[in-house]
Amino acid sequence: MGRFSRVIIIVLDSAGVGELPDAGRYGDEGSGTLPHTARAVGGLRVPQLEALGLGRIVPLEGVRPLPAPRGAYGKLAERSAGKDSTTGHWELMGVIVDRPFPTYPKGFPADLIAAFERAIRTSILGNEAASGTEIIARLGPEHQRTGYPIVYTSADSVFQVAAHEDVIPVQRLYEICLTARRLLTGPHAVSRVIARPFVGSPGAYTRTDRRRDFSLPPTAPTVLDAVTAQGLEVVGIGKISDLFAGRGVTRSIHTRDDLDGMAQTGAAMTATARGIIFTNLVDLDSKFGHRNDPAGYARDLEAIDAALPQVMGRVRADDLVVITADHGNDPTTGSTDHAREYVPVLFGGPAVRGGVDLGVRSTFADVGATVADALAIPWEGPGTSVLPMITK
Repeated sequence: MGRFSRVIIIVLDSAGVGELPDAGRYGDEGSGTLPHTARAVGGLRVPQLEALGLGRIVPLEGVRPLPAPRGAYGKLAERSAGKDSTTGHWELMGVIVDRPFPTYPKGFPADLIAAFERAIRTSILGNEAASGTEIIARLGPEHQRTGYPIVYTSADSVFQVAAHEDVIPVQRLYEICLTARRLLTGPHAVSRVIARPFVGSPGAYTRTDRRRDFSLPPTAPTVLDAVTAQGLEVVGIGKISDLFAGRGVTRSIHTRDDLDGMAQTGAAMTATARGIIFTNLVDLDSKFGHRNDPAGYARDLEAIDAALPQVMGRVRADDLVVITADHGNDPTTGSTDHAREYVPVLFGGPAVRGGVDLGVRSTFADVGATVADALAIPWEGPGTSVLPMITK
């Protein structure tokens, strides 16, 4: 057994801290999600993250660079090709993606859509790259008249299917998405098929919290696989299980929103003796980054920060806390897409040496290697453990 019994990982989905050197290849020059959000709202108020060292990673308006933060801090560069949630989470857990997943800025090929329609025995609407809220508002009435599901994509490698819950029940929508997942292989192996249920009436549609992501399984063993192979628990909170296609996750808890994610993380700490509690807080990305809403982004981040004591107040002497992100999504740019950015990493807990500057790490996989090291789990995959640097 390692020095640590549990590792609690919280992913602030899309909370990038500045463009990577190759950001221009992705059309993301000048992106900086947290710095630009802080500037747009006149400063962030995140005292819990500040205390762990967030202000030492990158200058952030309103966040002090404390001389003696409680946590160890640094930033991570993405080694994988791409900038989506699946790629980011996989790399955090030790899988490097060499080629980006396919994207479809002009919609999906006609033969692929025809095969999908045959398989689900109905026509579809859409088949275009679009904002989810916009395409639902535009095609929702026709969907309600015809019963045809709405298919769309984005700049990410996703095949999204939207349906009104009164027209296509949620379980049937999930079945439709699983059909798409089976078809989307080989050159069309998109990273995720996403079910997007919504409710309401024309002019007042709202998406519900019954979204589901159907991801490809990881292309190599992950740290989660290594941990569960040793008989430890891995509790996935939010869309974690979806992003790993259920692999390496022993218990999955879906959440209503980011504050529910924080509450569920605290509850899991009460119920889980050993292993990993792995939480994704998606609203930062889905509700605010993609919608170019810096004020909403700041409010949600501040609410998450205010909820952090629910987690830190339950931390035991043998716990390691990791707070990081999976990509950027700068809400102040003209783009509504993810951004190719560095992500922050903060380590906390009683055994962590405060004030340790980890600098710039060459891969997100250093997180997974550190987690494996903390739990004394054999790991020969990518990444370098920082545990010797951060422990007292």
